[in-house]
Amino acid sequence: MVDSMAGVAQDTLRSRAEGSEASAFGMHQADAGSDAYDRDFALSLLSQEQDALYEIDQALKRIELGTYGICEMSGKPIPHARLEAIPFARFTVECQSQLEKQSKQSRVRQSVTSLFGLTEEEAPETEEEEPAPVAEKE
Repeated sequence: MVDSMAGVAQDTLRSRAEGSEASAFGMHQADAGSDAYDRDFALSLLSQEQDALYEIDQALKRIELGTYGICEMSGKPIPHARLEAIPFARFTVECQSQLEKQSKQSRVRQSVTSLFGLTEEEAPETEEEEPAPVAEKE
């Protein structure tokens, strides 16, 4: 996995040097866009592999500590089928789905409450004008 990550990183950096601003002048706009997409995709894969490598490293530490296979949230044993599918699993399926629901809720965009998106507590203090007296009809 580390060799694969190094290869992707090296290819991405090499293509970035070849596709720099100076050499991109003669390049068609669509080709430049495709190259940028390919670089972004490769860097995204590299990031995911880096995350997986981190999780594997953490699983190895849990093995050393004797806590491997125990849910970090509930303390219940993680089923063997789940560990076979995802060897670095930290949570039972139930706890993982609960965490995912919570993260979805926190990503929900809050409604705008003012022109600048400030809440009443964050809004700067302004002097409110008193309403002009309404002339009474006689």
